[in-house]
Amino acid sequence: MASLAEPPGARPHSRTPARSPARSPGLSPALGPSRCGEERRKAASGVVQETQVRPVDLNHAIKLLEDASNRDLEDEQLEVLKKVVKSFENGLPLKDLAQIMDILNLCAEKVNKEEAFIEPVCELIKLWGLPFQKKRLSDEVTYSVAVSKCIAQLGCLMRVPSSQVRIQICKSIISFYKMELPKKLLPGYQPTSANYKIQMAELGGLAETLVLSLALVENQLTEKLWVLKALQHLSSSGVNCKHMMKAQAASRLCLYLNGTDPSGQMVFRSSEILWNLLESTSKEEVVNELSSLECVHALKEAFVDRLINGFRHCDHQLRNDLLVIATLVAQNSAASMIESGFTVLLIVLATFTEVKIPNPLLKGLKFTYSCEDFEMKKLLFNIIGIFSKDPHALQLLSENDVIPALLYYVKPHKKPGFHDWSAAQYEELQLHAIAILASVAPLLVDKYLSCQANTLLLVFLEWCIGQDPFFGQGNSFHGTGGRGNKLAQMRYSLRVLKSVVSLYDDAVNLNLCDQGAISQLLDILKYAANNSEQKDDAILLEIQANTLFILSALCENDVHRKELFHHEGVDLLISFIQMDPKKLHSGLGHNRLLFSALDCLWSCVIGCYIAENYFLEQQGIFFLLDLLALKQKNLCNIILGILSEFCDNTKTVMHINTWRGENDQTAAKLLIQLWRQVELDLGVQRDRYGRIADVKRPIAGSFQKEQEVTPVPSGCPSFAVVEISENIRAKLYSLLCKLGFENLPGLSAKDFVTLAIIRRYIDFKVGEVWSEVCAELKEEFSPIASDEEILKVISEVSENVGKMVTAYQTEVLENHHHQEIHEEKKTYTKIRAVHKQKEMAKKSWEDFLTRTSNYEALKKAKRLQEKSIEASKSKLKTQNGSVHSTDIKGLGTTVGSGRLVTVESTPYHLVEGPLAATGLPPKRISFSEETLSKNKKS
Repeated sequence: MASLAEPPGARPHSRTPARSPARSPGLSPALGPSRCGEERRKAASGVVQETQVRPVDLNHAIKLLEDASNRDLEDEQLEVLKKVVKSFENGLPLKDLAQIMDILNLCAEKVNKEEAFIEPVCELIKLWGLPFQKKRLSDEVTYSVAVSKCIAQLGCLMRVPSSQVRIQICKSIISFYKMELPKKLLPGYQPTSANYKIQMAELGGLAETLVLSLALVENQLTEKLWVLKALQHLSSSGVNCKHMMKAQAASRLCLYLNGTDPSGQMVFRSSEILWNLLESTSKEEVVNELSSLECVHALKEAFVDRLINGFRHCDHQLRNDLLVIATLVAQNSAASMIESGFTVLLIVLATFTEVKIPNPLLKGLKFTYSCEDFEMKKLLFNIIGIFSKDPHALQLLSENDVIPALLYYVKPHKKPGFHDWSAAQYEELQLHAIAILASVAPLLVDKYLSCQANTLLLVFLEWCIGQDPFFGQGNSFHGTGGRGNKLAQMRYSLRVLKSVVSLYDDAVNLNLCDQGAISQLLDILKYAANNSEQKDDAILLEIQANTLFILSALCENDVHRKELFHHEGVDLLISFIQMDPKKLHSGLGHNRLLFSALDCLWSCVIGCYIAENYFLEQQGIFFLLDLLALKQKNLCNIILGILSEFCDNTKTVMHINTWRGENDQTAAKLLIQLWRQVELDLGVQRDRYGRIADVKRPIAGSFQKEQEVTPVPSGCPSFAVVEISENIRAKLYSLLCKLGFENLPGLSAKDFVTLAIIRRYIDFKVGEVWSEVCAELKEEFSPIASDEEILKVISEVSENVGKMVTAYQTEVLENHHHQEIHEEKKTYTKIRAVHKQKEMAKKSWEDFLTRTSNYEALKKAKRLQEKSIEASKSKLKTQNGSVHSTDIKGLGTTVGSGRLVTVESTPYHLVEGPLAATGLPPKRISFSEETLSKNKKS
């Protein structure tokens, strides 16, 4: 009986079979002594020699082996086989492979009767381990189909009931991956490429045949190990792994994990092949095969054996490998993990060092602090998170104190001792445990509260923002961003609180608030906000977003908690709302932070009069409208909801109407623009002036019109009702209703046209619902005459509303058009007056220049002036009155006189009118001689 080439336990943990590169001709062993100096020189230089061998007639050999009538031919047949082996001792030519395989198949039939054929068959199979020989470069492609079939038939020879033959087949297959060049080459031939046989084995499906042959060697340990070794090499290829899965290799190999094997190779090789199958094929398909009760039980027994009895380093590695496979199987809800007892074993093992409760399942277990045990501990924490997704495992998690075991790590790490985890290992386990606690805690709330988990977490969070020195390693997946700080611990602790408060359980939330969680969470929020000012970090943003969510869950529907929040909390919320819009697309999480802040505003401020007023005083409404003016679809919905709720406060409407955006835009104009944008996205029909184009369905979009009438149960909303929640038109209508549709500032005629549609939104929506009702009735029933008349009237009413709105829109547009014409005329009149004034000024200047340069023109102007003055005098002569002359003696100009005039006093007896009624004589004004002389000079 041949023995395995490798010692027991060799290569237990490698992921792919070891491959030795093909030995080059220069590295060939010495060819031995030769007779001439030339041959010695060639041997010394390592040059591959060619050899002349008399070719054997393969057709004659096949005919000789096919002749079964004469038993005396056995010696001749054996001799022919030896010649064939001798002829091809340096490699099989590609063109002869089909005939060689025919010879092997004939010999395989004779082995059943004559043992003498075993040795030549083995020698002939050994030749398949040598490189194939080709004459031309194209031979590899030309003979690829024939070669792949021959290699596949090589696997079929495992049916031969001979241990030597089977082992030799496995050795030849293994040699595909350890190809060595022969010492001599056939004349005119050269070896095929190193990977040619591997590719042909993949093409022919050799791996599938070899998996099926495991049933033939079930009771032969040595042969089984050789087959597993060959499969281990073949499984390094994804193509071979797919062929193996056709033969259900995963379930077959899993059952070999606990086979009797003093060398220990069977479990190592089987697990290695399982790993390759998982990595190279469909993981779901492999897991489904391993989910049966037999396979899970085999996994469990193999794991326990290595857990209890494994002392070597490779045993611990294999234990962890099996645990990873069990983890993948546990993700399949159909796996028999609980039925096999594997689930409870893993749960108990996960809490082994923290709970300190003796368990008979782990009797004899010795736990160390080696790297392999550290990896196992992390794997066990991970599988606890997987079990938490299975409702049937929750009872086991509760009974085996998983919550107390995980809470063991919610505390600062003390200085490690000699027999303990290192600081880096403890930190990684701590973060992993808290991360798993976030998944388990919401499922076991009673256990969570009984362990005072809220208190432990709040104390731990207080340490996180404290000044105690701590230098986090940050060298794990969960420790990302936590090097030199406590941010990783804070991040995962807040995740736990977020997971439990999201249940909205009154007991949990009350327990948190009674311990001052709101003020502490605000301190955490300020701490993270101050750090994020120095550097934008995804972890800091997540911490802030989660903290805001927790505050929202705690303060919602509780006015007293909102009052605790309002002062510091509102200031923080405003700082988040004022975020630079460019950061929303940074990818770090600013958009999530903004949404969390808006949600917190809705939950923690609205409904509390003190908090609302403080928010208004800090100009919070203005900042909300600034955000709304960005017109980002993902923000508009929630902002409009907040503004609509805020309008219940009487002071809010004034703030909204006071706001002004870019280009002096008002809030009402912004809301109407958003409405038009929504209708454009929905494909609502409007004419070029924005009026209703379809009076029967005024607000229906293109997609809504395309929907066919489908009768639905009375409890299901129709498409017209569902459409309300799918866009922001309902919230725009609600907000404009609270602002009022009259006296809205800053609107144009186009805005008033759109506002007329918004004002009738509810009427139009009711009309759509009635239209659907009518269509559904006509699909199912035939209404009686009276009902049909009523439905017709309802439809006409809805249509009349559309016509009325259209008429009003037309009137608005006409009035606006007339107003524009009137304004245009006024503007044109002003322009004409300005032009006429300019022309008159120009003509006056030209006349002035003419008079100064032409004396005759000056005299003519003087005569015209005198005539004009004379014409302006009254024709009625004043009786008993003095007449004053308006002429200025010696005047030589035709321009108007200056400001200095001489007025002669009217005698008292000639005074009439109001001055005479006073009965007072006019006063005489005395002038000094000096003044009179000055006047004369002037």
